[in-house]
Amino acid sequence: MSVRRLPGVAVAVAIVVALLGACGQGGTEGRTEGGKLAVVASFYPLQFATEQVGGGHIAVTTLTKPGAEPHDVELTPRDVATVSKARLVVYEKGLQGAVDQAVESQGRNHSLDVSPAARLNLRFQPTVGAPAQVADENAPGTRDPHFWLDPQRYSDVARAIAARLSSADPANKADYDKNAKAFGGRLATLSQDFTAGLATCRRKEIVTSHAAFGYLAERFGLRQIAINGLSPGAEPRAAVLAAVSSYARTHGVTTIYAETLVSPAIAQTLANETGAMMATLDPVEGLTGKSEGKDYFTVMRANLRALQAGQSCT
Repeated sequence: MSVRRLPGVAVAVAIVVALLGACGQGGTEGRTEGGKLAVVASFYPLQFATEQVGGGHIAVTTLTKPGAEPHDVELTPRDVATVSKARLVVYEKGLQGAVDQAVESQGRNHSLDVSPAARLNLRFQPTVGAPAQVADENAPGTRDPHFWLDPQRYSDVARAIAARLSSADPANKADYDKNAKAFGGRLATLSQDFTAGLATCRRKEIVTSHAAFGYLAERFGLRQIAINGLSPGAEPRAAVLAAVSSYARTHGVTTIYAETLVSPAIAQTLANETGAMMATLDPVEGLTGKSEGKDYFTVMRANLRALQAGQSCT
């Protein structure tokens, strides 16, 4: 997806170059004082998968702080320096412009873009009857980056992370492969639970705050109707809201889903207009004190319960 470029990153890179001086990538560079592999992950889903695969052999730093909206992240000079000194940077190209720039300038030779493994083949389409949102990242046909809400795609990404960690740290390859397999098994169970739990839903249309649930909807037989496009911070046009409201009434939608990292005000307005209930459907872009769980799995199971109630699944 298109993300605006942040001029501050160029300044940060210049500062980092001065800070690093002649520091190289050899010797113990790329490891912590305790000898663990120093890994940077761009935001929570990649942090969680990397930690699950790497286990005790790695120390993961995330570039998106808890509670921050990852689409809009800005990096400090210290963040860019962390990218430069890491043994591996795990990121999703196109999701976070500031991260893309930092990787391009400071981490190109020790980075993993997970996009190919995630097979990002879904493209954003506006709600039926609504004009396209004006922001570039919400333009029709823009690639949907929210792969982790499909457990099977997430498992594929975990295997790619394991392969790259094994390349950086061959001595622990067996552990990385074992951990990725175990993580994939948990994701397969989660996927089976979603399939069974949503099999009998009376309503297949899910009206969401932003278009983060395309891969989840495709995997489990639902249809996403989004108030916002792929970027949750964009302000939807009045015509878009009117189209979504009309769709909700026409199709008997009983639940409007808000999320945790952005204001629920627009979703609440739509719920009031249509007489629908409000519920939380978390895109798991990051965890906060409002999250319905302590990690990816518990939040996803809370999502399953929310969908079962909101979509009248018996």
